[in-house]
Amino acid sequence: MAIARKLERTTLERNTQQTELRRCTYAILSNPDGKYLQIDSYGSATRKFPEGKSQSIRFSPEAISQLREILAKEF
Repeated sequence: MAIARKLERTTLERNTQQTELRRCTYAILSNPDGKYLQIDSYGSATRKFPEGKSQSIRFSPEAISQLREILAKEF
């Protein structure tokens, strides 16, 4: 699992449209150094392990603060 502590903006060379929707969940975890946001995405029903957890990313308190700023500015 990845823990994001800092978010860096990048430009994608290709912006391909994803047409298949996937299930995503989130959890809030508390640690001595603050709260973390974990987002998990799940695979399709046709995978070897149907609808198993595909990716997880956990955002540190610093990354959550940065994410708030990005969302306020961009959306």
